[in-house]
Formats: sequence, structure tokens, C-alpha cells
Amino acid sequence: MNLSQLTGQIVLMFILMLVGLLINKLGFMHAQTSTDLTNILLYVVSPCLIINAFQQRFSASRLQTLGLVIVGILIIYAVMIIVTQLVFRRVADPNLRRIMRYGSVYSNAGFMGIPLTSSLFGSTGVFFAVASLAAFNIFSWTHGISLFTGRQGSRRDNLKQIILNPNIIAIIVGLVLFVTSTRLPEIISNAVTYVSAINTPLSMIVIGNSLAAVKLNRETLDKRLWGVLLLRNLLFPYLTIVVLQLIGISGVPLFTTVLMAACPVAGIVVLFTLKVHGEPGPAVALMSVSTILSIATIPLVFALTNLH
Repeated sequence: MNLSQLTGQIVLMFILMLVGLLINKLGFMHAQTSTDLTNILLYVVSPCLIINAFQQRFSASRLQTLGLVIVGILIIYAVMIIVTQLVFRRVADPNLRRIMRYGSVYSNAGFMGIPLTSSLFGSTGVFFAVASLAAFNIFSWTHGISLFTGRQGSRRDNLKQIILNPNIIAIIVGLVLFVTSTRLPEIISNAVTYVSAINTPLSMIVIGNSLAAVKLNRETLDKRLWGVLLLRNLLFPYLTIVVLQLIGISGVPLFTTVLMAACPVAGIVVLFTLKVHGEPGPAVALMSVSTILSIATIPLVFALTNLH
């Protein structure tokens, strides 16, 4: 993995975020506009990117590698969940405790991971990155939301969120197309490709717009959140390297999965906090600082990958 290429791509991403920040400061993007663009990215653009990644010749070895990656990711999630349950069990404030646990485990794989993967590794990278994206959606809407709602959360509603998630549907459709070596009609394939192309710039602009409204202070940036940042930005991505290499994953499958794991705290932590009427300040601060730090921590994680 070329670290200079990775660093350059991350810097480019942050420049695009600055464009989003500038758009916000100029008053060109209001809250509803940001919400609408987020929905378009999650429910239209991202599924198109996933389906486009599966539009390639069937390979049994590639499918087998994807299966191994999935096994590795399941192991990693199990370890992360256990570690966060133990490490943060003594945090008295329930709002802060659930934010810390969720923020440590779940990365911004969809909004930042997929665009970075697509830019660096193309459709081959996205092909393997969908394993991380699927795992994120499944665990986030089961374990993740249970951290906030406890037993109040409806299993039926959470299962519905998973099954009807357009990204999960796109993964299933993409796998069927890949296994059966079915190609979309050219005109549809071109449309999917064009829609996929806006994923990276639009994702970064939306993230930048959201960061523009953040006000960091001692009240929102609790010193205990630095433990979360250490886990999310460095230790858990390093765990991903170790686990994947132990089960024999290397090359693009390794790089893409580590990249997805090295992304900052998932923005959905703010939505889940608001869902249970919690104080969102720590969640917003955590997501923002983690995103800013990722410009340095993602290249550092990949430097560790190259050392193994």
C-alpha cells in the first residue's frame, strides 16, 4: 500500500470537507438540505456503488476470500463489543457510557470508508468493503441500538431496518449478479456508474457541512472521550490487521477492510442519542474530533499494516 497515495487521498477528502464547511458558512446548505442529501447518499448513491462493484466476472477464489473476510469481521466485532462492555462499565453517566461504547465499536464506514475505498482501490476494493458495510448495518441495528434503547427497542422494527436497508438489498442483488455472471443492460449500467461517481465528493461535502455547526468546549469534550478515540482510531483498526492476517487475508481485501475499520466514529451515534432524548453534545464532539484526527491516524494504521 502506497502511503503517500493514501495520505494524498485523505487530504483531498478533507479539502472536499472544507468545501462543505464553506457552503455551510455561506448559508447555501440548510438543515433540511443536508438531511435530504444524506438520504440520497444512503439510499440511492451508495447502493448504486455497491451494485456497480459486483459487475465483474465471477471468481470462486474471490468469493472464498470474501467469505474469509466476513469471518474475520465477525470475530473483530465480537472482541470490540466485549472490550467496550468491560472498559466502560464504570462510567456512571448512562448517556456518556452508551455514546462511548457505540463510538468505540462503530466506524463511519459508509460515509467515509466507501468513498476512500472507491477512490483508492476502485470496484475491486468496494467488492470487499461491502462485507464491512453489511456487518456495520447488522450490528448497528441490533447491538448498537440496544445500547441506547435497552429492552425498549422493538426487535421487529430493528430487523425491518436491516432487511429493508437499501445497502443490504444492493449487496444481495450484487452477489446474485456476481455469482450468476449476469451483466446489467448497458444503459442501466451506465446510469448506475454515473450515480456512483458522485458518492465521494457529495459524501465529503455533507460531512464538512455537519462539522461546520460543531462547537467544541469542555462541557461537550469530556476527557474520558479520549479513551474512545484511542480505541476507535488506533487500537481497533490494529486489531483488524492482526485478526485478518492471522486468518490469511492480504492485499486489497486486507487494505479495504482495515481502511473501513480505521474510519472515524460513525455519525449515527448522534442520531441514536437524539432518538432516546439524550444529550447529543458528547456524541457530536466525539464524531467531530475523531474525524479530524483521522487525517493522521488512518495513514498511521496503514503504516502498521505494512510493518506486519
